[in-house]
Amino acid sequence: MIPKRTVPESTTLLPFLFESWPEVKRTRIRQWLKYGAVRINEQVVSRHDHPLSVGDTVSVLPAKAPPPPAKDLPEGVRILHEDSDILVIHKPEGLLTMATDSEKERTAYSCMTTYLRDAAHSGKARVWIVHRLDRETSGVLLFAKTEAAKENLQTSWSSFEKTYLAIVEGEPSATAGVLKHHLDESQPHRVFIRQGPGVGAREAITHYRVLRHGQGRSLLELRLDTGRRHQIRIQLAEIGCPVVGDARYGAKSNPARRLALHASQLKIHHPADGTELTFTSPLPEELTKLMPSRY
Repeated sequence: MIPKRTVPESTTLLPFLFESWPEVKRTRIRQWLKYGAVRINEQVVSRHDHPLSVGDTVSVLPAKAPPPPAKDLPEGVRILHEDSDILVIHKPEGLLTMATDSEKERTAYSCMTTYLRDAAHSGKARVWIVHRLDRETSGVLLFAKTEAAKENLQTSWSSFEKTYLAIVEGEPSATAGVLKHHLDESQPHRVFIRQGPGVGAREAITHYRVLRHGQGRSLLELRLDTGRRHQIRIQLAEIGCPVVGDARYGAKSNPARRLALHASQLKIHHPADGTELTFTSPLPEELTKLMPSRY
């Protein structure tokens, strides 16, 4: 946490910030002011020359920047949260997280790098990838805006809460449960279940519960303990309930013309001060329509 500071003598805000947080780069402190992170006596202040009186309290919270106009973003991309350390978006289905040999230009990474460079009027602005979503999966995607934030988030990643929604064919035998398998991720385009641990096989753990079922489909909420490639898709296929639209893992139907898998919620601790933050993205309408009524 960034502790509060009490003003010992009359001064102005910017010199006080520089003196109180000497370990923080001055450009970062100026960003605190720009994005509304600085509070004096619990009131947001952005003027660098704001006068301070003896006994005033100065605190710094994660700085939230206003979302950009929709015209500045690619179709389907929405800013869910932005501050001086992190950028959280809704990634639409069909957009890669990062470049591959066959697709280098149209990715979430390149789109958000362009967005930041345009906003900062600097060709040096960039984002860092913290995690990935499959091209076919929509939902909450987190980027870091500094390398330090990326390292902090990736170090803590296993402790964060990742929740998905999936519409599957059929219905699991139990209304809730835990899926545990060992996955072989050695092939580039497909993951395989292995019987027990072994060379190249890593354990995957997914908690699920059935939210609704009908018309031969079920809506599942899934929470990940591990983050293996195609984890949800292969594990649900293994229990006879492939994700709708997932022909690679045995689905027979594709009514929405997309994979019915959505990253609906991400709960993290902010890399700057440890504040718990929750980001949500509702199930897209084309997937909601696949169930008899809203979940």
